[in-house]
Amino acid sequence: MTAQTTLFEAYKQTKYKHTGHGPRNVNVLKTVMDEIDGERLSDMYGNGRTINPFEEKMAEFLGKEAAVFFPSGTMAQQIALRIWADEKGTKKIGYHPLSHLEIHEENGIRELHGLEPVLLTDRNHVVELEDITKLEENPACILLELPQREIGGQLPSYQTLEQISAYCREQGIKLHLDGARLLEILPFYQKTAAEVSALFDSVYLSFYKGIGGIAGAILAGDKDLISQSKVWKRRHGGDLISLYPYTLSADYYFEQRKDQMALYYEQAKTLASFYNECPDILTVPREPVSNMFHVHVNAKRDVLEPILIDIYEETDLGLTGFLGDTADGTLYFEVNVGDAYANVPQITVEKAFQLLREKLQKMYVKGV
Repeated sequence: MTAQTTLFEAYKQTKYKHTGHGPRNVNVLKTVMDEIDGERLSDMYGNGRTINPFEEKMAEFLGKEAAVFFPSGTMAQQIALRIWADEKGTKKIGYHPLSHLEIHEENGIRELHGLEPVLLTDRNHVVELEDITKLEENPACILLELPQREIGGQLPSYQTLEQISAYCREQGIKLHLDGARLLEILPFYQKTAAEVSALFDSVYLSFYKGIGGIAGAILAGDKDLISQSKVWKRRHGGDLISLYPYTLSADYYFEQRKDQMALYYEQAKTLASFYNECPDILTVPREPVSNMFHVHVNAKRDVLEPILIDIYEETDLGLTGFLGDTADGTLYFEVNVGDAYANVPQITVEKAFQLLREKLQKMYVKGV
């Protein structure tokens, strides 16, 4: 590595990573296809043996009447919210100000469906019951993202979820779960996916995040919701002639990893403790409630990046390839624990964090 090496380039060149499941390359799909009979017929426009049994399996797993596979979660969630809004006869929907719909979808919910988002709380807190009860007008639907990714994967208490669910049903408000990372929160709540999903009228689950497939999502709910969502799926251009690369990889990695989430969760807690032993570092949450957390570092970019690059060079372990800026002037990055962490020798992890502690301590002493 040279003096001009960027953090991202240095990260890519390391042998080990402590986050994710490994490289997102063609092998993610090839591994699946190598185990599939090449003569197996594909699905066609949402029907066939490579898609319908999987949808039925996911509906059962989530404890819902029916489910439909979508090529993207963005499409699935916008459609669910549109259906609930049409049923209620109001355009208002409520969600967190850092919801994926608000910051990553180019105003799709407004431009495509004319819906009117109501932001429920401030940016740094999870949605609580009082954020909903104080609304002047009931929205058609409340969306809860569990965990709340943009604030480190924080979660409300399960009692809060039960209270919100009961209130919404009493008020005739539909409750939708952005469960992109639903499996990852089950060890913390000590609940099954069906138990959590029972609190919600509709549920979305991603197959490329913690599960690690190539893409795709499931939307689950009652039969009427799913019937309507299939029509909207066609309108959105999501009814591709074949989706089998997505469904087969989703099914494969779902089975591979659905029972590994407790392990990832425990490893995340261990990893967060290593970070919290370092000067000027704090994880959010302090103790993770899933396999993910954010690492906040009170340092300047031009100081921290060379420190990390030196550690990568000395240990061959990459911690992050990206540093984001926070509103309070610190830097942060995200950690998602998956299969990759188990492949890192423990002695390498220990050496990397020893170097991180030492280098940050020197920075602190110098007052940089």
